[in-house]
Amino acid sequence: MTPDQLRALVRTIPDHPKPGIMFRDVTTLLLDPEGLAAAADALAATVTDKPDLIAAIDARGFIVGTALALRLGCGLLLVRKDGKLPGETIAEDYALEYGTDRLAMHVDACTPGARVLITDDLLATGGTALAAARLIRRAGGLVTGARFFIDLPDLGGGAKLRAEGIEPISLMDFAGD
Repeated sequence: MTPDQLRALVRTIPDHPKPGIMFRDVTTLLLDPEGLAAAADALAATVTDKPDLIAAIDARGFIVGTALALRLGCGLLLVRKDGKLPGETIAEDYALEYGTDRLAMHVDACTPGARVLITDDLLATGGTALAAARLIRRAGGLVTGARFFIDLPDLGGGAKLRAEGIEPISLMDFAGD
């Protein structure tokens, strides 16, 4: 599938979750088996240096992360909303486009020196991905980059990740609206 065909599978929902927001809904891409496979294959093809772990961010990032982990032969590290993991965790607060939240991961999920690629469905302001990176680095892991199906470049998340030494790569962007 071409990038334009993948873009066409992403639904736009105006004024969600508040007026003026154009919500990019990846669930319509996930519903299409050919589109999902093509997106996962295309994203995996951008990884030139195999990481040890794929860090998947709660919740839609779990789908992206699982697909990449399977294609690349890596382990899957779950970065969840605080309070969702059963074992001992470390946590990070972060700012969202619409407020604040907190992410956590198991303290033993990432060994020191592990090479970790961060994944999520969408990059907006970068707050969630940066919180995941801080968690990984606190555990002694090395963040090798970040991968997303969608980037919203006008919200500046890519620039924030690059400022922290993390190169983001996305399959498609939705700029200007």
